[in-house]
Amino acid sequence: MSGEQGGHVQPGLSVIVHGPDPQGHLGELLDALTAQPFAEAEVVVAAVGDWARQQAERYAARDPRMVVLPLPEGTGDSAARTAGAGRATGRWLHFVHAKDRLPAGALRTVADRTAELGDAADVLVVNHVYSTWQTSGAPSEDGRFLARAGRRAAPLADFPELLRLTPVLGNRVIRAAFWRSLDVADHDFSDDEVYAALAVLLHAGEIACLDQVAYEIRELRKQSLPPVTAPQRYAVIDRYERLHQLLDERGAHEGTRAVLYDVMVTDLLRTFTRSTMPEQVAREFFGRASRAAVRRRPADHQRPAGFEGIRHALLEENAYTKYRAFQAAGQKRREVRSAVATGKRQVSAKLRDHRYRRALGEPVDPDLAVFSAYWDRGVACNPAAIAAKLAELAPHIHPVWVVSKHKAALLPPGTDHIVPGTRRYWDVLARAKYLVNNVNFRNSVVKRPDAIHLQTHHGTPLKRMGLDQLAFPVASKGLDFDALLARVDKWDYSVSANSHSTRMWERAYPSRYTSLNHGYPRNDVFYSATAGDIRAVRDRLGIARGRRAILYAPTHRDYEAGWTPRLDLASLADRLGEDTVLLVRGHYFYGGAASPLTGLRRSGRVIDVSTYDSVEELSLAADALVTDYSSIMFDYANLNRPIVIYADDWETYRTTRGVYFDLMAQAPGQVAHTQDELAAVFETDAWRDEAALKSLTAFRRRFCEFDDGRAAERVVRRVFLGEPEEALPPVLPLLERTPAPTPEEATA
Repeated sequence: MSGEQGGHVQPGLSVIVHGPDPQGHLGELLDALTAQPFAEAEVVVAAVGDWARQQAERYAARDPRMVVLPLPEGTGDSAARTAGAGRATGRWLHFVHAKDRLPAGALRTVADRTAELGDAADVLVVNHVYSTWQTSGAPSEDGRFLARAGRRAAPLADFPELLRLTPVLGNRVIRAAFWRSLDVADHDFSDDEVYAALAVLLHAGEIACLDQVAYEIRELRKQSLPPVTAPQRYAVIDRYERLHQLLDERGAHEGTRAVLYDVMVTDLLRTFTRSTMPEQVAREFFGRASRAAVRRRPADHQRPAGFEGIRHALLEENAYTKYRAFQAAGQKRREVRSAVATGKRQVSAKLRDHRYRRALGEPVDPDLAVFSAYWDRGVACNPAAIAAKLAELAPHIHPVWVVSKHKAALLPPGTDHIVPGTRRYWDVLARAKYLVNNVNFRNSVVKRPDAIHLQTHHGTPLKRMGLDQLAFPVASKGLDFDALLARVDKWDYSVSANSHSTRMWERAYPSRYTSLNHGYPRNDVFYSATAGDIRAVRDRLGIARGRRAILYAPTHRDYEAGWTPRLDLASLADRLGEDTVLLVRGHYFYGGAASPLTGLRRSGRVIDVSTYDSVEELSLAADALVTDYSSIMFDYANLNRPIVIYADDWETYRTTRGVYFDLMAQAPGQVAHTQDELAAVFETDAWRDEAALKSLTAFRRRFCEFDDGRAAERVVRRVFLGEPEEALPPVLPLLERTPAPTPEEATA
């Protein structure tokens, strides 16, 4: 973590707080820092002006880690950062603007991760939240990109999408030697933080990612800031010209160049559209932006579809007057919608209904299938596994995914998709022969008599579901059971992983569908994954060879408004020792909230995987599973690896939610009721002893009944190819199945 420098211990991390005291926020930042008692870091406050200096000196008198560097009033951000970096002695630099904050635990999270990296990367990119004068702690959109990038340090060319991350220096922790080796904020862009934030990524040799919130951006109210001048507007264009020149000088990968171009055009259009500029300045800005867009456009660049594509085309044509007319028409449409909101919604609904009904009158397309998962979150779960097998066995059937607007950008490249509410959405849903979902489509979706609706579900039920929730008001609050049954009546097929599920689905969702006792397609990978696949996943997660990885995946509780880990994870990690890594995954219900795991200690051994898309990959990477009442236990059991139940509130859960069987009596392994008991299970061999193995075997026999690695094939052949039940591949008996190798076997 530290080394010797001039007879003193060199800190691993230097936090450089820089700037004046904007609107009194510096005190809040320093409060947050002093509340994080982590001795192996230093805090350099490059205090601009007397007020900031006085504030910082009061805190430094109480905190020996804090050094105050007074700077004259009016010192710019770049100069303050440079001065702070010159005073810092740490191996890594984290620049924190005086208006922003560091969330609880961020100091240690960053320090531990940078210590783990050493000199293996030049930049560590972290997640953040942002606040305004009206709101606080809103999650960023960056988490998904960071989760997809994984923890392995890699060059920007391997994942150029990192250029789309919010461009502030606060979410980039920079290796000190790297920062001092280059002039990322060259003279012409000395106070342009966006330029500096992008330039450090373009210059970096290796970039590491940490999908944990370690920074809070505070956006000051625009009306409280000085007005933006014309030269500052034009500098936005010049910024990207200089960044493209950097790419030219470095011979950058074409993928990097394409992403930077997209970032540039998006920023230029946003600046032009959302900023109030005098007419002369606006015309000049648009003309300069147009020339930049044409000059830097990659040879094979494709404009986006829809309105965004029109905006791009008008910019490239330098069609200022047409763009203003297009913009005015859009504004007029928004004003009309606002003025007659209720009436407009009614008219829109009628118009949509008319178009939809007309599309429903057209013939069904026998080669069109619509897929959705987890309320339009993306390509996942059983629908994803079915779609993959469909491409193999029935490539003539075209898959289209329903994906919410804010998730569309995160889809795998080339994924055909529709956004709910759009014209194409209703047209495709009306004509599709197959409708596949692991939850339900919206009430307004019509199930045509000649269409096929496949309900895949997304777990084996321990908790009460459907009509069985009627007796549990906490769980059923807000549920419209009539509407639920109307949706169930649209099902043609219901997929089951075991006989228990079949019985419970037919009881909880009574209707005339056909149950498919074929297994869960998403679990096929537990029998097809190779040792190489497992090593690759563990490498992406940053799990060193020889370490035991425990996946902790708790479920949602209806009686809790949000999710807070029920374990002191940092303490548990410390007790289990250096050779154990905890992979912590929050329930997807909380995917839109800022993670509560940002204060965890030992970031290298407690990894927040809440936004990691594939639960199946996390399962393959784990040596053992710890869960409470989540259905992941039924899927993970296919791997024949240890499962430990942490049931600290079983009676409360059973009483408020209702359950189908007594998990305490039929657990898949050891059961712990306190954290001490849980730690003791893993401190000995109890987690995988003979008693645990016996319980797991009985559990697998009951709940892994149909999962043998060929579930997706059976579903595709039965539903899409129309093959009779007796012609399908038979389910392989449990004792004849070979699960994927364990991590220990894969890394031996």
